[in-house]
Amino acid sequence: MKWEEFLRKFSDRPLFHSSMLRIFDDDWAHIQIQLTRWSKTGKITQIRRGWYLIEKPYYQNNIPFPMIANQVVHPSYISLEWALQYYQMIPESVPHLTSITTTRRTEFVFKNRLFIYHFIQPSLFTGYIQENYESQPIFIAYPEKALFDKIYLFTRQEKFSIDWLRELRLQNLDEFNLVRFQSYLTKTKKPGFHKAIKLAAHFIKELQS
Repeated sequence: MKWEEFLRKFSDRPLFHSSMLRIFDDDWAHIQIQLTRWSKTGKITQIRRGWYLIEKPYYQNNIPFPMIANQVVHPSYISLEWALQYYQMIPESVPHLTSITTTRRTEFVFKNRLFIYHFIQPSLFTGYIQENYESQPIFIAYPEKALFDKIYLFTRQEKFSIDWLRELRLQNLDEFNLVRFQSYLTKTKKPGFHKAIKLAAHFIKELQS
């Protein structure tokens, strides 16, 4: 497997897993040696556990960070703080990528960005859509689900309060769908969490009025 041969197959899909290279006839040991060589020369960069990204100027399509977050840990979707700032629901800019997954909680750093994945029960792995971000498809929570996930994770460790919700400095809520926000409660039976979402919905309704 030579560099030129590799690029003919992968320059248009620069985010790849090493297992995809089994399409080549080379033995696995030689493929691993090539990946190490190309990493040392800066042609590719390892993200984590077999995932790599082809670097400039060798790729045809740019891969944004949210797409990397979706692909490297599967299944997952962008949510929480990153999604809230994407929808301009909070005033802060959030550089780290926050995701929801049904696998174990994990995190890693790539190109000075922290990628964080929070576990959620499979029944709550819903409420996300495919969006076009920098000409690439990404899976991201609806605005309502991003906040729902935020409250859900917080209440697993702490007691919910309106003061905590105020500290998020929520904004641009005119189109926030309270029916959708509360609909996800059908996926869980935790009484305390139900109360938290009801209180949050009332608080948001007041902000909308």
